[in-house]
Amino acid sequence: QVQLVESGGGLVQAGGSLRLSCAASGRTFSSAAMGWFRQAPGKEREFVASATYYADSVKGRFTISRDSAKNTVYLQMNNLKPEDTAVYFCAARVVPSTQYVYWGQGTQVTVSS
Repeated sequence: QVQLVESGGGLVQAGGSLRLSCAASGRTFSSAAMGWFRQAPGKEREFVASATYYADSVKGRFTISRDSAKNTVYLQMNNLKPEDTAVYFCAARVVPSTQYVYWGQGTQVTVSS
């Protein structure tokens, strides 16, 4: 089992930055691959980033990183745009599975124009 808790969301102006954190617990975290997803109002949840892939819409602006000593994954978001407004979720999959099965509760990111 892996438990995930996101934090760091908030309101920011366009062009600003935020860093989201995802604190993980559970004995399987060391074998888990992490990812970030988001869901905007009225839209389906979409993939944002993993250790090896980024959505085209965030490439060059968002960076995922992991601190294994702290069991924490981060999403650094720079040059934010109003269309980045969404609830952001971290998720975990247990390698070698490709399915994300553990999810956090989400953190709201709002970018004003």
